Amino acid sequence: QVQLVESGGAWVQAGGSLRLSCACSGVIFSINAMGWYRQAPGKQRELVARITSGGGMALYEDFVKGRFIISRDNAKNTVFLQMNSLKPDATGVYSCTLVTRHGPSAYWGQGPQVTVSS
Repeated sequence: QVQLVESGGAWVQAGGSLRLSCACSGVIFSINAMGWYRQAPGKQRELVARITSGGGMALYEDFVKGRFIISRDNAKNTVFLQMNSLKPDATGVYSCTLVTRHGPSAYWGQGPQVTVSS
């Protein structure tokens, strides 16, 4: 059974930083690409960033490029999202999941709430 447990959400002022973590179990983590998604209030879930299984390549959506960094530690089955220069529009629930060639998997964690105030 795949389990994803995210942590690190918090309230922060604009311009601040947060680091999210996602611990994965029940699957061979090191062979799976991973992604971080967010769901802003009243909006659909959207991709923020994704990283290849070995961590050698990361892709970012335009609205976070240059400010967010996705990384992973395959020895600890964990993927991270470093969020810098946060803006109020980053507010939302952030979740991680495995990323397949068809898109995100059906497995999601609870997702930490990130609130950025102006």
